[in-house]
Amino acid sequence: MTATLAVPRVKSRRRQALPGLGLSLGVTFVWLGLIVLIPLAALVIKPWELGIAGVLAVLMEPRVLAAFRLSFGAALVAALVSVPLGVVFAWVITRYRFPGRRLLDGLMDLPFALPTAVAGLALTALFAPNGWLGAPLMSAFGWKIAYTPWGVVVALIFVALPFIVRTVEPVLRDLSLDAEEAAATLGATRAQTIWRVVLPALLPATITGFSLGFARAAGEYGSVIFIAGNMPMVSEIAPLLIVVKLEQFNYAAAAAIGLAMLALSFVILLSLNLWQRSLRRGR
Repeated sequence: MTATLAVPRVKSRRRQALPGLGLSLGVTFVWLGLIVLIPLAALVIKPWELGIAGVLAVLMEPRVLAAFRLSFGAALVAALVSVPLGVVFAWVITRYRFPGRRLLDGLMDLPFALPTAVAGLALTALFAPNGWLGAPLMSAFGWKIAYTPWGVVVALIFVALPFIVRTVEPVLRDLSLDAEEAAATLGATRAQTIWRVVLPALLPATITGFSLGFARAAGEYGSVIFIAGNMPMVSEIAPLLIVVKLEQFNYAAAAAIGLAMLALSFVILLSLNLWQRSLRRGR
């Protein structure tokens, strides 16, 4: 009889380009702590130097409340206006071929690359009472855009619109035409096809784009301060009021306003996120 020798099996380990879980997770947490958690912790701790009564007194000032109403109200209006505009723009870019389509597609990214101060100056020159658009609107309809709350809305639409377009566009590219063609063969009109087939498929992405646009618009500063006029109780936004408090060396009050904006934004975005998840479960 010949004895067979058992050869031990050597497990081959797959070489990975990235380091192991421990190192990757450690680097992630360190970077997250330095960039996000520590600044947020300072923002949360600093206002309480004033005490609860002091924080409430800062937040209940009429000037602060007016700035909150303008910032969040204008951001909401801008995001709502950007939704139909963004869906239409994304539809045109993805579904049609025409001269200048690539140029139009590239212009959608302009608010991402353009410095916000430059955008604010351009919008102010455009919508000022003697501007290219401001003068006709003023003479024909009596509408004054620049240096009013409507100027804030216009600037925030400029900021929020690309988020809607870039969120909806990939979903439209992946959306098959079979469902639309099937609806057409069953006798559905074009409006019924869009309302019952296309828009339900785009709704989760649209909510995501709305959330991103709203969050970006609520904290916008550079493109707003030039066109807003910055009149207290009229066209003064909350981020500008934070800068005013910092220039007065009232750091605790500035942190209190920032903390209130953070809390309001978090609650609104959390509600939108939960709504989006419920829609995905229902599909």
